[in-house]
Amino acid sequence: MYGRHMAAGPSGGVDPVVTLDQVPRWSDVDPTVPYISDPLTAGSDGALGAAAVSRFPVDPEINSRIYLWRGNPWNLEVDAVVNSTNESLDEAQSSPGLHAAAGPGLAEECATLGGCRTGMAKMTNAYDLPARKVIHTVGPKYAVKYHTAAENALSHCYRACLELLIENGLQSIATGCIYTEAKNYPREPAAHVAIRTVRRFLEKQKVKITAVVFCTTTTTDTEIYKRLLPLYFPRDKFEEEVAISKLPADVGDENGETVIDERKIRIRPIPVVSPNNAQPPETAISDSSFVDIGLTRRQHGTRQNSFNMDSYLDPSFMSIIKDPDQRRLEQWQRAAQAQKGFNCARLLGYGDLGGPPLSAAEEYSLHSRYLAKANSLNLSEIAEMKIVYRGGVDSEGRPVMVVVGAHFLLRCLDLERFIFYVVKEFEPLIQKPYTIVYFHSAASLQPQPDLGWMKRLQQILGRKHQRNLHAIYVLHPTLGLRAAICALQLFVDGEAWKKVVYVDKLVHLFKYVPREQLTIPDFVFQHDLEVNGGKGLIVDPRTKYIYQRAAN
Repeated sequence: MYGRHMAAGPSGGVDPVVTLDQVPRWSDVDPTVPYISDPLTAGSDGALGAAAVSRFPVDPEINSRIYLWRGNPWNLEVDAVVNSTNESLDEAQSSPGLHAAAGPGLAEECATLGGCRTGMAKMTNAYDLPARKVIHTVGPKYAVKYHTAAENALSHCYRACLELLIENGLQSIATGCIYTEAKNYPREPAAHVAIRTVRRFLEKQKVKITAVVFCTTTTTDTEIYKRLLPLYFPRDKFEEEVAISKLPADVGDENGETVIDERKIRIRPIPVVSPNNAQPPETAISDSSFVDIGLTRRQHGTRQNSFNMDSYLDPSFMSIIKDPDQRRLEQWQRAAQAQKGFNCARLLGYGDLGGPPLSAAEEYSLHSRYLAKANSLNLSEIAEMKIVYRGGVDSEGRPVMVVVGAHFLLRCLDLERFIFYVVKEFEPLIQKPYTIVYFHSAASLQPQPDLGWMKRLQQILGRKHQRNLHAIYVLHPTLGLRAAICALQLFVDGEAWKKVVYVDKLVHLFKYVPREQLTIPDFVFQHDLEVNGGKGLIVDPRTKYIYQRAAN
């Protein structure tokens, strides 16, 4: 294709060159990946697919441009390969093996580029590689506190590489995972960003690109891409319908970038106003004709229009910057209305739920303040109580947070410090779909917080927690707990608390979350034997081995 048949390997040997016709297209791979039934939607998949609209519908033309290959991208005979590097374009910080395969000329040319900023890309010749060009890009460092910035910077890496490809008249590209372990970017979130960004880019530019090859070099990455590609590049209607329930709540904007609504200013186009007409005509404005802008500035010396500019600003943004006195009045009115509406909850003994509801902007600000404070505190004494701790993953790969009700010692627990701990522990999980497992075993002996406190905690965690929460598996529920959860559904938040799945036996929980993914206190096993009469689940007290009792 390009006059080369062999590529120098990193050890000085020669690796075989792989052409695109040797790599199967994504559209040609049989969709045989098994999907595990979702306990919350079991028996209703067809209805779900019919009612919801896919955000990534089947597109055979786009699918024919996608490839998944296990191997190093620089062994592929394509127009360009991507090199994940640092801002100095150092050979030592580049994709392992690429410089050795390309030869010394690559490092010499990189030294003349003057570096590269995070999220950007620069192109060089490929030298001894079978590709024509190398596109160098700098992935972001990852920190939970700045995860949105990291997601958008990583998305821009992929988009910048694809834009450079088109600008140089090239059509095929091979890319590895643009992140490094040294930068702490989690593998699966990085794959979500990569795949959705490429999908959105191809929706606009598919006629200019013939091939995008996702290259993986580890079994873990290969399995992640095999699992996520059908969500963004479904090959048939079945995969499209499954993806509707499996996709994260946040799949970005039209470019694949994460959008924070509270940081957007949306204005309507301003109609041309004649000097003799102070008021804009009603027909000049379309309710749907909004233009998104990131920042507006007033230009000094510009003639002030005689009509009210506030009428053209998006109300969701104006609610953040409106007059403080007006905001306080509205908050007082909401509080008064809430006090009238929640007398029933107080009479039933569920606590004071009379606080005013918060806007999205207020919740975002509240969560940010608590997270910043939590990151500055030493909360080791809360961690040692083992009330909340990370588990593994559920049966479909979602991360699990475990809550142990019996460890919630209300008499000696500082609830405010506990909230800080919960916000800090939940932050990495709530960005994507996740699951909660709650052990209520023997917890009825402990006093529980009222629903007013639960409502406040939920407000602090924010709406992203509610959207991305897949399910709450409640083990050994009591009648009192069921009543409390019903009250939470009625008075606090139906969206989150209607995701509760009651589990009476420990062995049944393992259908949703595999046993090896959970650290379970010993008393939970004992409680399970007591409440279930010793039937079903037996625990070896010495080895802790669990097995099902044979039927008599």
